[in-house]
Amino acid sequence: MREKIIALIEELLKVPAGTITEDTRIEDVEPWDSLAHVLIIGELEERLGISIPLEEAIDLTSVRELLEKAGV
Repeated sequence: MREKIIALIEELLKVPAGTITEDTRIEDVEPWDSLAHVLIIGELEERLGISIPLEEAIDLTSVRELLEKAGV
């Protein structure tokens, strides 16, 4: 599931495969702005059935934190 989530993030941000890892910090990825963040959270729920409350999603700072909130 981790790989699917990371692949989805890369797809939505339109970055090359392998760009995003568990250690990636959101602030280090230029296309990952607040709008992209909301889109990622929405697509996680729609495509993968992973629900992260928006209040919690707002505070995420890294892919590792996102994966933890997603329960993987």
